[in-house]
Amino acid sequence: MVEAIVLAGSLNDRGLREISKEPYEALIPLAGKPMVEYVLDALQESPSISRIIVVGPASLAKLQIPKLTTVVESTISVMDNLRLGLEQVSGEKYVLLATSDIPLLTAAAVEDFIARSRDQEGDLFYSIVDKKTNENYFSGIQRTYVKLKDGTFTGGNLFYFHPRIARSCWSFAEEMVNLRKEPLKMCARLGFFFILRLLAGKLTIADLERRVEKLLAIKAKAVISPYPGVGIDIDKPADYQYVLPFLKRKEA
Repeated sequence: MVEAIVLAGSLNDRGLREISKEPYEALIPLAGKPMVEYVLDALQESPSISRIIVVGPASLAKLQIPKLTTVVESTISVMDNLRLGLEQVSGEKYVLLATSDIPLLTAAAVEDFIARSRDQEGDLFYSIVDKKTNENYFSGIQRTYVKLKDGTFTGGNLFYFHPRIARSCWSFAEEMVNLRKEPLKMCARLGFFFILRLLAGKLTIADLERRVEKLLAIKAKAVISPYPGVGIDIDKPADYQYVLPFLKRKEA
């Protein structure tokens, strides 16, 4: 059985502010219920999930949250929120990490990702979705894609990892979060030649995995998910309007 951490502490101070004035993105109503509830429902329905730890505003406790869910009050720092979630995990075992802004997530997608991760050896497993999969299910959805030799992919919002890697990866992860709006400095940290090859579509998934292993001294694996909802996060009004009819039909 797996414990899941849901990061739900992002302030609603960007594009989605024009959709809702809720202070946190996780609380933005979507087809009749807060966005985070869709993620919690998918995790609750997943047979592999034994417990959910959601890190967000204290008001989450007032929602219709699943049993065996622990609410931990968040800070404004993503890394601090992850740390708070990991502190609640019982024992040294692999955990699932999800964000609160993927309302198209399903229990089947969660089960599939965990199963594919367990079929491989590694410390960290990161979900990715093929562009063709997205377009087959959700034609016209706008995503950010990376072209590799293996195909064209977008990043997912599910991670499966062992907490022991936190100690070795923490400083690098914090650095990447801090540099997310300074691409030149980020490129310098990752290696300009590597970035140039990435932009030229000359890299494979295995190349990326080896780069992470070299930088962090961990074994990281990308997991291709056949479920597009894993990678459709809601961070701008166009995303919100796109998924709304799908969720209305689901909730009808």
